[in-house]
Amino acid sequence: MTAASPTRPTWRFLVAHPAHFIALGAGAGLSRLAPGTSGTLWAWVAWLLLEPVLPHSAWGLLIAAATLLGWWACTLTAQHMGVADSGHIVWDEVVAFWLVLWLIAPAGFLAQFVAFALFRFFDAVKLGPMAWADRTFKGFGPRGGFGILLDDFAAALCTLLVFALWRF
Repeated sequence: MTAASPTRPTWRFLVAHPAHFIALGAGAGLSRLAPGTSGTLWAWVAWLLLEPVLPHSAWGLLIAAATLLGWWACTLTAQHMGVADSGHIVWDEVVAFWLVLWLIAPAGFLAQFVAFALFRFFDAVKLGPMAWADRTFKGFGPRGGFGILLDDFAAALCTLLVFALWRF
């Protein structure tokens, strides 16, 4: 780790490379308190702003593109930080929560709030599939970048399973 690669990133680190800006959720990951929750809140606000103007079918393309872009950004940012899966890297929360919101839409505020709470719970506790993804893909390089995203997609899947059972 060099002086330019802090364990806790700074605004200077955020703007030093486009990958940092993306992976740190345009600054949401700089939060001193619960950066993952801040990243998920950022995702929710972005959803609320974009949802009225972006056709429902376009969200799938956006999420796919954001996942590929995020894989690159998270991989590079983790390497630059010298931390395999820093909690300050929040693009994984953003993309995974967008997936949840897209698949439960149309949903009112209460359902979105429940989705938020469930997603944060599953992401934080790292049980079952989240723990497996976190363990199996820990490290640096493309495999590690994929792992950063995968455990959050597993949390999204668990959230969606709860919603499917709830609506059943």
